[in-house]
Amino acid sequence: MTTLDEAAPVAATTARSADRPVRRELGVANVFSHGFLLVWTALTVLPLLWMFVSSFKSNGEILADPWGLPETLHFDNWARAWTGAHIGRYFLNSLVVVAGSVSLTMLMGATAAYVFARYEFRGRQFVYYLFVGGLMFPVFLALVPLFFVVRNAGLFGTWTGLILVYAAYSLPFTVFFLTAFFRTLPTSVAEAALVDGCGHFRLFFRVMLPMARPGLISVAIFNFLSHWNQFLLPQVLMQGDESKWVLAQGLFALSVSQGYAGDYARLFAGLTIAVLPVLAVYVAFQRQVQSGLTAGQLK
Repeated sequence: MTTLDEAAPVAATTARSADRPVRRELGVANVFSHGFLLVWTALTVLPLLWMFVSSFKSNGEILADPWGLPETLHFDNWARAWTGAHIGRYFLNSLVVVAGSVSLTMLMGATAAYVFARYEFRGRQFVYYLFVGGLMFPVFLALVPLFFVVRNAGLFGTWTGLILVYAAYSLPFTVFFLTAFFRTLPTSVAEAALVDGCGHFRLFFRVMLPMARPGLISVAIFNFLSHWNQFLLPQVLMQGDESKWVLAQGLFALSVSQGYAGDYARLFAGLTIAVLPVLAVYVAFQRQVQSGLTAGQLK
């Protein structure tokens, strides 16, 4: 008859042997996932690095040795792209449009999301699902009616029209994300503020918005990247006056003109200027994005 002292080592050995296949499978999965991430990183970083290096090369070096390093750094490529190709003007136009659209989107989206998350009223779920349904509606299907609506409103070819369209296009995702985030915030803080005499307006701007800062930063960054990289809407709604073009339109015109002229160095410099703000925003706020995405799960 087996005693307890004799059975304990046997049970431990059996448990260790049972864990070995699981650990081996987890090890294979980790190797596969890490390998996939390394390949994905290379496919993402190497083209950006090649574009950045090419922006400092001459046209002859780009054609003769596209994968080599520049013999001398041609900073004049950036100057010619900024002034000669009007990338500087398009860059400032994009800053104005994106700043206005992101601000409007965050104000309207945060207000609507707070109401959906904190207040009970008739038709709340129906209106909320209307917003969520906008996520499944591709912008391609709305280009023709959107063109006529903006033109009939007298906003065709204006920054105001483009800002309003950007805000409407990003509102469904903003409301969907922030509604879930506002629901994770503690109700005791809001109730205490109301008891102390805080009105609903002050409660939203003085209490709830500061508490929702991680989620607001995350959504604002996503909207910034989406608006900055938007190409289709400006091409349709900002035709005509080139002085009002945004960066995507300017880069498209530069790629067409410099492709025929053979000035690839200025083209790469313009592309690098357009990419740098996106990389800077991501590097500066990557921790805030991660904390905003996981805050709702950790609470």
